[in-house]
Amino acid sequence: MVTTMDYRDRIVVDPEIRFGKPCVRGTRISVGDVLSYLASGMTEQQVMADFPQLTNENIRACLAFAAERERRVVKIPAG
Repeated sequence: MVTTMDYRDRIVVDPEIRFGKPCVRGTRISVGDVLSYLASGMTEQQVMADFPQLTNENIRACLAFAAERERRVVKIPAG
């Protein structure tokens, strides 16, 4: 059984920070930034070395947030 991380205590949306983009709480680092770094091939350790305010849990929260958002995307029928 897979349990999903509760990202809500780590990811915040504040219109005053990064124009309301979802960010890691207490930082100006957006979820999209973290995902882009990981997608470009950086490891979690490399991301945390570049951004010492991030933790493994923050990175997992970004992934959980993205996974939840993906589950909520409306499917458009092919055709």
